Amino acid sequence: MKKILLTTSLFLSSILPSYVSASQEAQQLAVCLTDSLNGKERKNLAKWIYLGMSTHSIIKPFSNVTEQDMDETNRYVGALVTRLLTEDCPKQARAAIEVGGQGAMENAFGIVGEVAMQELMAEPSVGNALGAFDKYLDQDKFDKAFQ
Repeated sequence: MKKILLTTSLFLSSILPSYVSASQEAQQLAVCLTDSLNGKERKNLAKWIYLGMSTHSIIKPFSNVTEQDMDETNRYVGALVTRLLTEDCPKQARAAIEVGGQGAMENAFGIVGEVAMQELMAEPSVGNALGAFDKYLDQDKFDKAFQ
């Protein structure tokens, strides 16, 4: 089970659509997991994903995340994943593991990661910041390419 929890933690950070080929059991686990999260928990998962991404060598120079920040967030996510799998969704987790093994957990937690990221993306300032590149698009090139 330790290996599964480690793997699920790693895949929480995945925001790529991983549910396309998920088994029915993995989808049921994903539904249970996402239904068991409240808004604050989804935001904290998104925070964990962000903090993890901030350790990337390209991003790190722009971040002031401390080891304490990472440890506190990891502690929070560890407790949250423990609750989700042992209290909120143990039946669904067992079924997903029996049918799909580790891949089912990866698919389910991939969806949880997507839901967590949606919490961040819902804030208008994030959309504005990510859409600000459009002022640098070369409209003439687009017009020529799509005529």
